[in-house]
Amino acid sequence: MRNFLQALCSGVSEKDISPLFSPHLKELLKLKAVIKIGQLYLYEENYTAGKIDVAFSGTGFLESFDTDAKKDILIEASNLNGAMRGDLVVVKKLHAKRGSRAKAVVLYIAQRAFAKSIVYTKMQKGKVVGANIKNEATMEIAASQKSLKELPLGTVLKIDNTTNTLEEVLGVLSDPMVDEKISLALFDKHEFFSKEAGTEARSHGDSVDKSYYPDRVDLTHLPFCTIDPVDAKDFDDAIYFDIQNHILYVAIADVSDYVFDMGPIDKEARERGFSIYFPHKSIPMLPRALSENICSLKPDEDRLAFTFKITLDPLSYKPLKEELLQSVIHSHKRYTYEQIDLFLEGNTSSANAVDKTILAYLLPLHAMMLKVRALRLEHSFEFRSSEVRMRVDDEQNLIATTIEKETPSHGLIEDCMLLANKAAAKRLNYGVFRTHDSPSFERMEALLNDLALIGIRAKLNSDIPMLIQNLQKQADSLDIREEVDKLIIKSQKKAVYEPENRGHFGLGFDSYTHFTSPIRRYSDLTLHRILKLQLQDESKKLQFLLKDIAALCEKISFLERESDKVAWDYMDRKFARWAALHVGENFKAIVTETEKNPIAKLDDELKGARIFLLDNDVPLLQKVEIKIVESNIATAKIYARVTKVLNV
Repeated sequence: MRNFLQALCSGVSEKDISPLFSPHLKELLKLKAVIKIGQLYLYEENYTAGKIDVAFSGTGFLESFDTDAKKDILIEASNLNGAMRGDLVVVKKLHAKRGSRAKAVVLYIAQRAFAKSIVYTKMQKGKVVGANIKNEATMEIAASQKSLKELPLGTVLKIDNTTNTLEEVLGVLSDPMVDEKISLALFDKHEFFSKEAGTEARSHGDSVDKSYYPDRVDLTHLPFCTIDPVDAKDFDDAIYFDIQNHILYVAIADVSDYVFDMGPIDKEARERGFSIYFPHKSIPMLPRALSENICSLKPDEDRLAFTFKITLDPLSYKPLKEELLQSVIHSHKRYTYEQIDLFLEGNTSSANAVDKTILAYLLPLHAMMLKVRALRLEHSFEFRSSEVRMRVDDEQNLIATTIEKETPSHGLIEDCMLLANKAAAKRLNYGVFRTHDSPSFERMEALLNDLALIGIRAKLNSDIPMLIQNLQKQADSLDIREEVDKLIIKSQKKAVYEPENRGHFGLGFDSYTHFTSPIRRYSDLTLHRILKLQLQDESKKLQFLLKDIAALCEKISFLERESDKVAWDYMDRKFARWAALHVGENFKAIVTETEKNPIAKLDDELKGARIFLLDNDVPLLQKVEIKIVESNIATAKIYARVTKVLNV
């Protein structure tokens, strides 16, 4: 949507307008905000578009998409016409006196940043009002005071932002079980599927009879295995390595055979975009009858797969041949990362006959993937990262956190998947690429300034990968590699989905895409459809599928960020509830941000909680002792003061 609204500033030809945006164009033409000159549609002189920001006073400011605009345009509260922070809007400029600030009135809300508002009830001047969960700004609720007063104060409500009406009662703020509902509702996500989608999913049954698929390559004789987290329920990738011929098979669940384009499941999957993972459950992109059953590469079951057969050079470790097969496979074993790590360490005493068959190829594959990784890292870099895993009890109270670090088994699977993703990208001229731009010089300069304060010094130069490797070496010597890697990642641009190839800076690849997770990413499902149509030489169908691919890539990129935010918001809420029980107590933390408001991450028995520091002058990456002074369960923010600087 942003790209469409921005393009109208300079003009868009009719042939370049996606059907997704045609309804918006019609509305803007009716409002006379857009006119047609020759073959181009563009804004009438007094109109423009942009993104809204709203101050606590209620005054709005428009960040214009017009590159000629030098300042934000002021929009009085009375002229917002329902627009909220983050909304993409078209405005009409108001006549302003010479020299005064430009003003406007919102004419059309093209895209809501948030379709719903989540509020909790509180009493204000004798009336029940809603306090926004995100910032506690109050708002009137379009419901009778009598009905609102029957609800306990602190009741959490979902409000439709378009009509300002009460849509759903989610629970009460004091109940930990409401956090999941809040996190989903904040981003208008839904757990359950429509009746039609459920019926379609169940219609595919539970088993695969390979005799029904004579045109598929039968790979069921090969001892594939899956390697996943211990709590995984959807297995979308399996591997096998032919040692003698140096052939790696990467088999991916053939989801596109079960999800029909524009069918009930597909329509919902397109809106979800990604699966969402909470500590206690997942919110899948596809109905569980698919994601955890017929599509999942479960052990001892025949399954449809889309498989890359990659022949590797035993000397250079580069792919010599990459074939894409529509296949049937039979996974012989489901492993966890922990089990494979034990085997890779040489602890094979528990291995049974099936394990020994698989280990006969898995151990040599691991040795080869180490060489493949070393080759890749000659021209790129890797980040040491750890992920906070949270455990909650049956009432969704936080009980513990653990740090999950990348292990050899993670690296083995990652490198196999990278090879398959690269092989898929080579087949594309236009479609769904995973792209990542190099960081700007400005952001790298800011990073170097921050790192200089902690003793890591380097000069900015055009060879960014070499510069990053230099920073990482210095961080290793100071034993702060993981913390520095996080700062480097933060300085970089976000990876996105785009229809045209622009390379992937972070991985050091000329071209890259996502092929290996169609159960949990709509990007991969779309890519599978593109590749299948290529294999079947269905040029007309392929042309139709690619017609709106640019808009779809933009949407998927947006949904990816949203799905991450849902999971992070849930964790923040759990941390805030825990902190509310520990106000006045001291804990160890490390300062992770010093721009604007200093932020620390809890680094004690419990790890990972984001703490807003009330101190102004705190060194970056300094280990400190903090005292929790407040925890706001509604906004999920924890506040603390530094009580001691730790020289550890």
